[in-house]
Amino acid sequence: MKIDRAYTLATLARLVQINSINPTLAPGAPGEAEIAAFIAASLRECGLTAEILEPAPGRTSVLGRLAGTGGGRSLMLNAHCDTVDVPGMAEPFSGAIRDGKLYGRGSYDMKGSLAACMAAAKALKDANASLRGDLLVAAVADEEYGSLGTSDMITRVKPDAAIVTEPTALEVCLAHKGYLWIEVEVTGRAAHGSKFQYGIDANMKMGRFLARLADLERDLRARRPHPLVGPPSLHAATIHGGSGLSTYAATCTLQIERRTVPGETEQQAVGEIQSIVDTLAAQDPDFRATVRPFFVRNPFEVAPDAAIVQAVTKAASTVRGRDPLHIGDTPWMDAALLQAAGIETVVCGATGTGAHSDTEWVDTESVIQLAEILAETALAYCT
Repeated sequence: MKIDRAYTLATLARLVQINSINPTLAPGAPGEAEIAAFIAASLRECGLTAEILEPAPGRTSVLGRLAGTGGGRSLMLNAHCDTVDVPGMAEPFSGAIRDGKLYGRGSYDMKGSLAACMAAAKALKDANASLRGDLLVAAVADEEYGSLGTSDMITRVKPDAAIVTEPTALEVCLAHKGYLWIEVEVTGRAAHGSKFQYGIDANMKMGRFLARLADLERDLRARRPHPLVGPPSLHAATIHGGSGLSTYAATCTLQIERRTVPGETEQQAVGEIQSIVDTLAAQDPDFRATVRPFFVRNPFEVAPDAAIVQAVTKAASTVRGRDPLHIGDTPWMDAALLQAAGIETVVCGATGTGAHSDTEWVDTESVIQLAEILAETALAYCT
């Protein structure tokens, strides 16, 4: 499948030059409106239909469609178009290419892969490829925070399969971790600092909990690891307690991030932390605490023999001249949402480095190769 190199690199540069910082992460940032308008216009110029969606006020995604002739399997190419903020970056929106690397915020995470999705669809249209099933290009909002875009997308369309194009160095990713955010609040009793007989220090009580939490953290990392993503883990992310130097702390609040592996459940992860609280309460009548999970993202895993995995693996082997590795990754991705919606999903994306860091770049040749892999996969799968 012939990829239009000039179109791909020009599109990638323009995507990076457009500021699409997620406004939830950086208040006042522009979000996805400008980039969505560019993507939709570009897809239409390539011969696809494209609609701009609004999963929440002021937040925009794009759904492009290369319609099939009918009766075949449909495939979604999924990439997010929002980015994190840019403090400390020397060239956040340059799109400059040096030594085969294109620089700028989002180039690696994940506008390189988004450009490849668009280029793959263009190549199929230019070749008048006869696909029986529809090819969808989903450029989604808000993956960097709440995944509004993909959550909304799966209420509108349900393709047979999806390729989430988060960067994987062109390997084929079959699993990633999930996470929970859990709040533990320890309750003490406020009193004047000189009146120890009246006060219950919530901060010190939290210290006892933290010691047990450290034991759990060591236990998690010592467990039998998942073969692709390793062991589960947790960390104590934030802690706040007390109101003044001469006052016993009435409350102390800890926020925990618990990273889960495929096979683990929210109930299990929360239950392990609740067990610590219950044990401490049984030992100390003055220990009182509540455990509250307030945000959950499930882990993801797809079988190696799934049809979409086999199609991507074969296409990557053809394009690269060797079989790709089947890997896992640790960050959470929208793949979990798609898989949970009954859409067979795999992850494959471009090569580069610098996600969320001061210097970010994507390898331009990998973007071209990814576009080839995606187009070859569509040819084989949408039958």
